[in-house]
Amino acid sequence: MGQARSSNCPQVILMGLDSAGKSTLLARLLTGQAMETSPTVGFNVGTLDLDKKTALTVWDVGGQKSMRPNWRFYLDDCKAVVFVVDSSDPSRMVEAQKALKKVLSDERLRGVPLMVLANKKDLPNSMTIREVSKQLDLPTYSDRLWEIQACSALQGLGLQQAFMSVHKLIKRS
Repeated sequence: MGQARSSNCPQVILMGLDSAGKSTLLARLLTGQAMETSPTVGFNVGTLDLDKKTALTVWDVGGQKSMRPNWRFYLDDCKAVVFVVDSSDPSRMVEAQKALKKVLSDERLRGVPLMVLANKKDLPNSMTIREVSKQLDLPTYSDRLWEIQACSALQGLGLQQAFMSVHKLIKRS
């Protein structure tokens, strides 16, 4: 029964630069615990049950520079993009902005909603969501539904709410 259900769950792609916290975030969502993770080579995937009737299949794809050209292989049937940034590392925001712009330019993502997660908000000096939004040029994406939320994958803060919002964005798109 679980298998049949996961096949009709909306597909969500979790992407972002390496060390943004994508795998930690997915592990936290699926197990409820913080786990040690190592850099993702390839992908991790899991079905996230949001409530009794709602689930999402979440694909966490590796974010190292050498892996980013492979992101395009995960875009078929994608219903939402969740882009994770390390909000405590302003030095990589330009790189993140370029990576996001490149992936969103793919024809298959036309009209697909975007959720940006400003991760690591538990760390001192992490950027505000307004600063992250500006750095990533989010206001220029007027042709797509998008939201930004702060979270902490390690502490589990804001994750459940963020993925409930992702589900709502999918329903609205």
